[in-house]
Amino acid sequence: MESLIESHNRLLHQLEVKFRRNLNIDWNDRLIGLTGARGVGKTTFLLTYIKEKLSNSPYALYVSMDDFYFSTTPLIQLADEWVKKGGTHLFLDEIHKYPNWSQELKNIYDRYKKLKVVFTGSSVLHIQSGNADLSRRAVVYTMEGLSFREFLNIEAGTNFPTLTLDDLIKKHVVHAKEIVSKVKPLAYFESYLNYGYYPFYLESRNTYHQKLLNTINLTLEVDLPYLRHVDVQYIHKLKKLLYMLTQTVPFQPNVSQLAADIETSRTTILLYLSYLQEAKLLNLLRSKSNSDSMLAKPDKVYLHHPNLFYAIGGATLNKGNERETFFYNQVNNAYKINYTPQGDFLVAGKYTFEIGGKTKSKKQIKAVKNSYIAADMLEYGYDNKIPLWLFGFLY
Repeated sequence: MESLIESHNRLLHQLEVKFRRNLNIDWNDRLIGLTGARGVGKTTFLLTYIKEKLSNSPYALYVSMDDFYFSTTPLIQLADEWVKKGGTHLFLDEIHKYPNWSQELKNIYDRYKKLKVVFTGSSVLHIQSGNADLSRRAVVYTMEGLSFREFLNIEAGTNFPTLTLDDLIKKHVVHAKEIVSKVKPLAYFESYLNYGYYPFYLESRNTYHQKLLNTINLTLEVDLPYLRHVDVQYIHKLKKLLYMLTQTVPFQPNVSQLAADIETSRTTILLYLSYLQEAKLLNLLRSKSNSDSMLAKPDKVYLHHPNLFYAIGGATLNKGNERETFFYNQVNNAYKINYTPQGDFLVAGKYTFEIGGKTKSKKQIKAVKNSYIAADMLEYGYDNKIPLWLFGFLY
């Protein structure tokens, strides 16, 4: 255990807090889970919380579950020894790398009533997985990549708060003017679409896309085989599918044609699409009447975020695709979004949005109630035309 404590202290000492992410976590719960895609900053978030809130406490311990310590020592033994030393907080990073994690977390929760446990895991992780159902014990939060608001706050040194969708729609001119009076958001918008979603861009912008590509490969080659039991010999098919989608998204998928192109079955393609959505590489858009089942064909397929276009490459970037991908990503992180034949998106079950450039007209949705244009390259909107960048302020 001494080696784990030493590693804990070294990580806190070396940590440089460049920015703080605000997740509304109730830290009083005894078992807290934090899931998210690789690279969104889960580890930094945990270490920042420990350093700022618990650094003076000798009773908080951070460990990474891929430490060699766990090759010979069970997790529950660590918890037992830590409690006997007076430990009150245990932070377990990348819990999915530990076998039988769900059963041991359940046992720790049931046996040590005064120990608070926080764990992180892959976005592919389901707490119902494994030998124990933790859904009645663990409160699980999801960490997304940086919103445009967060990116702007980091880059421009501002401190803009989040907006609700209703407030944004009703007062978008007021909000846009207030923001533009302090910073020019369009001066940062293209950079965000290129490299601003994953916080590790702060380490180096020159190597950002290569690091993102490495992260994608780890997700496909490690997380999906381990957590979704995808046979490693078929990973190349997943990569081929993802690459093909970057050439065409958003599109209404012809599953049979995709299956023929990938040389696999229709059912397997639908499963692969769902796995890639879980891994935060795709977003699958469905109508309200369409089933959320893994085996139900989505109405449209999008990349999860525009940064993925630039990392995976090989395609001539379509500006319309990029705009829609941005809107879907930012809005879907805060509100339910569905496919609608009368526009591009139906949001929160009542607002219809058409996405386009600054000259986009309302012709296609003029007869639709509660319909709006999200327009690129506008600082200010007017009437029912709202600047696209402003939708990056919803989380």
